[in-house]
Amino acid sequence: MDTMKGVLWRWYEQLVLKRPWLVLLALFLVIAGLGSQSGNFKLDASADSLVLEDDDDLKFFRTINRRYGVAEFLVLTWSPDEALFSHGALARLRNLKQLITQTDGVQRVMSILDLPLLDSPRIKLSELSDDPRTLEMPDTDLSLAQREFLTSPLYKDLVISADGKTTMLLIFLDNDPHYDALLSEREALRDRRNAGQLDETGFARLEEVSRQFKDYQVVSSKKRSAIIKDIRQAVDRHRSDAKMFLGGAPMIVADMIDMIESDLVVFGTSVVLFLIFLLIVIFRDPRWVILPMMCCSLTVAAMIGLLGLLDWRVTVVSSNFVALLLIIAMSMTIHLCVRMRELQAASPDAPTRGLLNETVHFMFKPCVYTSLTTIVAFVSLVVSGIRPVIDFGHIMTLGIVLAFMIIFTLFPSFLGVLPKGKSPLKNDFTTRITLGFAHITQRHYRVFSIAGLVLLAVSAAGISRLEVENRFIDYFHDGTEIHRGMLEIDRKLGGTTPLDVIVRAPEQQPAEDEPDEEEDLYDDYLDDTEDAAGYWMTPPKVAEVKRIHDFFERQGEIGKVMSLATLLRLAEMLNKDRPLNDFDLVLLERVLSDDIKDILYNPYVSEDGNELRFNMRVIDSNQDLKRAELIERVEQGLRGLGYEDANFRVNGMLVLYNNMLQSLYESQIMTIGMVFLAIMGMFIILFRSLLLAVIAILPNILPAALVLGFMGWRAIPLDMMTITIAAISVGIAVDNTIHYIIRFKREFPQDRNYFAAIDRCHKSIGKAMYYTSTTIIFGFSILSLSNFIPTIYFGLLTGVAMLVALLASLTLLPSLLLIFKPLGKPAPQ
Repeated sequence: MDTMKGVLWRWYEQLVLKRPWLVLLALFLVIAGLGSQSGNFKLDASADSLVLEDDDDLKFFRTINRRYGVAEFLVLTWSPDEALFSHGALARLRNLKQLITQTDGVQRVMSILDLPLLDSPRIKLSELSDDPRTLEMPDTDLSLAQREFLTSPLYKDLVISADGKTTMLLIFLDNDPHYDALLSEREALRDRRNAGQLDETGFARLEEVSRQFKDYQVVSSKKRSAIIKDIRQAVDRHRSDAKMFLGGAPMIVADMIDMIESDLVVFGTSVVLFLIFLLIVIFRDPRWVILPMMCCSLTVAAMIGLLGLLDWRVTVVSSNFVALLLIIAMSMTIHLCVRMRELQAASPDAPTRGLLNETVHFMFKPCVYTSLTTIVAFVSLVVSGIRPVIDFGHIMTLGIVLAFMIIFTLFPSFLGVLPKGKSPLKNDFTTRITLGFAHITQRHYRVFSIAGLVLLAVSAAGISRLEVENRFIDYFHDGTEIHRGMLEIDRKLGGTTPLDVIVRAPEQQPAEDEPDEEEDLYDDYLDDTEDAAGYWMTPPKVAEVKRIHDFFERQGEIGKVMSLATLLRLAEMLNKDRPLNDFDLVLLERVLSDDIKDILYNPYVSEDGNELRFNMRVIDSNQDLKRAELIERVEQGLRGLGYEDANFRVNGMLVLYNNMLQSLYESQIMTIGMVFLAIMGMFIILFRSLLLAVIAILPNILPAALVLGFMGWRAIPLDMMTITIAAISVGIAVDNTIHYIIRFKREFPQDRNYFAAIDRCHKSIGKAMYYTSTTIIFGFSILSLSNFIPTIYFGLLTGVAMLVALLASLTLLPSLLLIFKPLGKPAPQ
């Protein structure tokens, strides 16, 4: 092993240290080549980024959407300055609708102007086959129409608010058959792959279809963004006389892509400016500002090009990779800078190549291990099962490897071609700070050890209070249109998050009773009707459908509920408020016009009539909303109504999102466990001492535990971003421990004095730890500039973890060294 290390070092010395100009040329050519691929760098904010990968509920969700013709649409809330049902307001609504309808990519727009009026005045059940009355008809009584919209079981809290001042327009977008075809083929091939039914040709086709789908996602996303932009321009022309908010999944996706692009620019620019300022304050020498910034900037440029080359998409979770990569690369570079300046101060007349040789040789081992531990932290994210979190782990792993390679070639090569600079001061303000920590620790090391145990206990209590329940609406700032639109729809128009319950008829043969006289009247008629009544269209089953519907409406977190029961209650109203008999039910299906059927029947009843879809919208802004509890309550309610699990299924975006949330806690445990086991193993290999490995791991448990405990005590839930804090905090914080202990092992043999070795470590490597931790703390804090609330939490809490890690490395770690004396007995003093 030592022979191999010697060979590798000689190669490195011959290739890098002795040929700096050649290395610089080759390095810039490689980075320029990668940079040419930056045009292929792509963003992804699709719905797949908010759900679990290969979730069975996702497949069922897509199946149900196809079966019931659920189309993609936007919601535009409209609150005019004058009375909603005045002629002037309706005229402006008509103009707005026409303007939006003329937008390319819009299939149709539905508003209160188009909806059928069944009670203005009330029609008969048999008249449902006629063209319905609407607000567009000149002889419509507006006062009657207003009353119907406010009281109808179909329209109230759905298309009009309870106060009658706000309505909505549903903007249906054109279907994209090519997108649907690629998605269907990809999912079918994945199912066959998971079942072990794909041959070599099938795998090749799956790979090709997946690539085509990813490419077309970008095209489709751009089309949707352009359509939404045009719709917003049309809406802006009418904002002077009405308050309007645009909502819906397509708009959220488009806005999140804009948010990702904004975050990339804001984070990158802010971190670069901060790092330049910090380097000037720390080193006060142009070369020690330019060189670290070159290392960081070229790393990010190369990484963006590499992501474009590999076609790895950046999501809202991984959009902070630029800032993180800048911070991590800067941390590594500062350690090299501090060591180089330390050697220059000690030997001002030594040649540059010799100093570089010693610097790189001295720092190579700790930097390898710190890089590996950070990589372990990000690799551990693959256990989350959440695609954007997994991709984030992959992107950062590749970025750290790239940063290490670029820094350890660019740093010595660039300094190798520069003239020798002036020697830095041996003692500065930072040295006095770190030595102050050393002296305090030496006097009170038992107090620091006890304080660490107390903080761990308090943190453990907080961790037990952690939860994953959070509201999607809270992911966005109050001032964003996403937040304001969701809040408007939530409070006034029946909720935002879709929840479906599919109820199937039991598989049983109907009883063969003798037909009564009433059945004889319509048996022949029923046989000749294509839309024959299914299992649910009998009086007893109608009562059952209404009981299920009413149960859902009684749940406080659920807003508007739509189902077959909505149609049945409207029919009863038209039937002079009398219950529907068998003949009425068959007549009802027969007389429904196509327009009414598309609104009230087809979205809620399967073609064979044996399956029902109860569609409801959950009020996401409800402070009492706990998704898992709501889903469990719905399932228990259906069991209480006599249904077995095989006969119903709860589905919808709320279920998909809940699945993702519930996986967070499990993956958090798995992630932390994986990180600590891997790092513990590396410590044993690196330090060759179990006791030293245990001492090293203890101060790194504290930052992660403290942050998670704080989240538990403050009721900050885990989400896609905060799930990564603990693992990343440990992975980055452990760098300080590695650098400190390696330096301590080199200093201690000089006099075998623990106190003196701590002084020397705090004076040397302590400075680098102080600089790098300051960089990391303030660098992560810059993420608070995001419009995505989880990113803000991620940045601030990770910054806090890094501060705790620095303090633990300067106090708790040396305290443990003084207590346990892992390097043996000290020499007599």
